[in-house]
Amino acid sequence: MASDFAAPPVAGREPVLYVADLDAIQGGPVQAAVLVDLLQAQPDLVLWLDAGFAEPAAVQALRAAIGPAAAGRVRPVYGSESLASAAALDEVAREPDAILSLDSRLARPLDPSGSWQRPQAWPRTVIVMTLDRVGAGSGPDLETFSRLRALAPDRTWIGAGGVRDAADLNAAHAGGAANRLVASALHDGTLQIA
Repeated sequence: MASDFAAPPVAGREPVLYVADLDAIQGGPVQAAVLVDLLQAQPDLVLWLDAGFAEPAAVQALRAAIGPAAAGRVRPVYGSESLASAAALDEVAREPDAILSLDSRLARPLDPSGSWQRPQAWPRTVIVMTLDRVGAGSGPDLETFSRLRALAPDRTWIGAGGVRDAADLNAAHAGGAANRLVASALHDGTLQIA
């Protein structure tokens, strides 16, 4: 599994950890036991979990497997690269805690469900995930972020991929990002948590 830091703890808000279960995204089983262990070890943590969910039924199955205490602290992330259909996106839009990740690689949407073309069906929280910039240290894709955000400015927008330093975070914030998923810059030491 890979993880990115989504937001620092703020008084009155739980810390958030974005987790991409890469095995599950590639078709394997969700690492349910690892998720439960992590949530038990960090009782105030909320997980944003991308596990290759093709439809909400997969999230319901995971929630049943990990139990109600853990399930209440997991927000599902539905990647546009994984969503099975337009009907699945419609179901996602009705979930109050759902997060949609609009995924792209090499400036091309990864989108078998047509999610990118249906902003009216996007849930309240949307991630713009530029996969070829994840871990590349090439700077965030602010152009794609701005273009998508303009289609549904009333959503909470999160950017992902490319952050090198605090200047990138400031530019993303100025462009309307509520937060940015960050991992490599933290691991590399080019970004410090205050």
